[in-house]
Amino acid sequence: MHPVKRGQVIGGFSLGEVVHRGGMAVLHAATHPEHDLPILVKLPLLAEGDDPAAIVGFEMEQMILPRLDGPHVPRCLGVGHEPLPWIAMERIEGETLLPLLDRLPLPIDEIVETGALIAEALCALHRQGVVHLDVKPGNLMRTDERIIMLDFGLSHHAQLPDLMAEEFRLPYGSAPYMAPEQIMGVRGDPASDLFAVGAFLYALTTGRNPFGDPQHMGAMKRRLWWDPPPPRALRPDCPPWLQEIILRNLEVEPARRHPTAAQLGFDLRHPEQVRHSARAARLKRDAWTDRIRRRFHPDHQPKLRRNAIAMAQSGAPIIAVALDLDEVTPELSAAMRGMVTQIMAILPGARVACVNVLRTHLLRPDMALDDAGRNKHLQRLLELRHWSAALKLPEERLTHHVLEGTSAAAGVLEYAQVNRVDHIILGARADSLGRRVLGSVAAEIARDAACSVTVVRLRPG
Repeated sequence: MHPVKRGQVIGGFSLGEVVHRGGMAVLHAATHPEHDLPILVKLPLLAEGDDPAAIVGFEMEQMILPRLDGPHVPRCLGVGHEPLPWIAMERIEGETLLPLLDRLPLPIDEIVETGALIAEALCALHRQGVVHLDVKPGNLMRTDERIIMLDFGLSHHAQLPDLMAEEFRLPYGSAPYMAPEQIMGVRGDPASDLFAVGAFLYALTTGRNPFGDPQHMGAMKRRLWWDPPPPRALRPDCPPWLQEIILRNLEVEPARRHPTAAQLGFDLRHPEQVRHSARAARLKRDAWTDRIRRRFHPDHQPKLRRNAIAMAQSGAPIIAVALDLDEVTPELSAAMRGMVTQIMAILPGARVACVNVLRTHLLRPDMALDDAGRNKHLQRLLELRHWSAALKLPEERLTHHVLEGTSAAAGVLEYAQVNRVDHIILGARADSLGRRVLGSVAAEIARDAACSVTVVRLRPG
């Protein structure tokens, strides 16, 4: 059960009735004395058994939504982290595109108009340095002849750290619309959103998803070599130019899709100017021999590009501060923050990642809530934020990560390896018999890390 009640005040916003409850968040109607407009407050779902990715995705949306503006995104009225994470935004009247799925296939004119409006919204989003990465009917709202983009929890911002990529190895998204590069772990390419539009237009045209709705990774990867039936094979009245647009954006390689959302929108608005390739005339799927060749022959493996933004970000130094929140004292905290400041002077432009490992058990299930009914993951995030507040770093240079694992040292080492951390800072634990006999987390990290490690120890007395 969600821990908030109607009438509760969070960040100055008085919560009203629940408007929508999704898989990862809940929306409350709300009011605020300083805002004379309809308001929604979004809160993450924090019940027992909920996916920790819901909290991380919520953090991403808290960072991204306030940086967006324009007619294709909700106006953000504020964000906060206590007593639990929240986002306040303008409530826009309209409905999502989900009802379209109840009357498939749609008339061609309606398909084209819908696709053009989505392309216009994506064009505005991409120009602000954001790739949505979860374009689907439920995240698209139509109102006043425009599309409003919703839910930026899986999105990638060109100027912000990508928490989803840093903390999770499996791809997140909606299986029917995920681009091949997303499935393979490449995030941040605007062409991934165009693939999702192509998949949606295919469904609107034919009445079925081009790659079904796979439920496991093996089935999702099939789209890297398995082509769907051409739309005209399922719907003869589909114009060749529309099939050209749809199949172009379902290409495995991002470089073979439309270069931009703006150009996709232009083609949908000006079908007479669409240049036809062999795609426009196809009536059959590729032969099984072609699929086998794409699957196994090295010369036919798709080239899934890493976009320039991601490559540039990969060069920014990362300083990981590994914190044992149960052991750190005010004196040790001050010493560790001082060390962070010293190392940042040596690594200009570095980002600080505050890391804590939430220990899990091998032989018994772990509870997501503590004895007081609070989400453990969220409580650790709040403690990390309190610890890092004294650093006074801008949001784009400071991130917080609660990892899960049976070993604190292994969790920190894996994070450092996957994210190419340049320097790890951690505090030495107080001396004890257990540490002398079993060894310390600090010693294990210092021994096995592939980067520089600084262990901060207080002087005795």
